[in-house]
Amino acid sequence: MDQFEKILDLNNEFEAERLEEVLKEKNIPYGIVPVSDSAFGSIEILENGWGYLEAPSRFKNEILEIYAEITGE
Repeated sequence: MDQFEKILDLNNEFEAERLEEVLKEKNIPYGIVPVSDSAFGSIEILENGWGYLEAPSRFKNEILEIYAEITGE
């Protein structure tokens, strides 16, 4: 089993949902981890983004290309 590592930060839930759709279609293993700690609230989101995506490192380049297409970056 591949070990997951942090691949990229996500800015919002919309990005996360769209990326999730594409990764499922392509059968790429992933995990989306929202950064939501009730103790810090929106301060944590402003500093660290909405959350992050983790996946096996062998999929990193493909995921970054998909993310760039989704966000237009």
